Amino acid sequence: MPQRRLDAFSSSIGTKLLIAFSGLCLFAFLITHLAGNLLFILGPHAFNEYSHRLVSNPLIYFAEAGLLAVFLLHVVKTVWVIVSNQRARPARYAKHTWAKTKNPRSRKSWASASMIITGTLILLFVVTHLATFKFGHYYETPEGVRDLYRLQLEVFANPAYVGFYLVCMAVVFTHLWHGLSSAAQSFGIDHPTWTPRVLTAGRVLAVLIAGGFFILPIYTFLIARA
Repeated sequence: MPQRRLDAFSSSIGTKLLIAFSGLCLFAFLITHLAGNLLFILGPHAFNEYSHRLVSNPLIYFAEAGLLAVFLLHVVKTVWVIVSNQRARPARYAKHTWAKTKNPRSRKSWASASMIITGTLILLFVVTHLATFKFGHYYETPEGVRDLYRLQLEVFANPAYVGFYLVCMAVVFTHLWHGLSSAAQSFGIDHPTWTPRVLTAGRVLAVLIAGGFFILPIYTFLIARA
């Protein structure tokens, strides 16, 4: 039975389900991460207190390990699908059917076709982001907790980093724009009434999440540093 389950998850359908599931888990993480980051607007005490409670929770190590596992699963399975598709249909023979053109029911778009590119850029951003904030300079408040508020002020004082961050968030938006609808499709959500609503809701959420992350560097650079 265990071997059958492994074979099922290694199949084309099983792989797509794992990609969809891991993608939704990462999507849920983005929501909670954004909610915590927006506390920056409330000032240093609220933001530093939140970050201190987060990192001082002993469960954080299990959460980080689980998040890393989900992230790697999403990346590896996505790359596997793309490589398999390219091997099955070489690029010189491939014919792209774009949404709303030859096939009105097709969800093929630039966002979907560039998933491997946007995914790679997001991976590079995650590494840079962790190096900058999680493992960056350590400032301490008079209360003895890490002054992450000061670090963010320092990082986003650099207009080049602000620009880099905004470009990466635009990439995240592009990835989410297709990813959420693709996940719904992988789970078999295909109903003439509900499917368009699910797709619209997913795209609205993509806009809200990307917009929330857009606010942070702009607010920090223009207002918080003033």
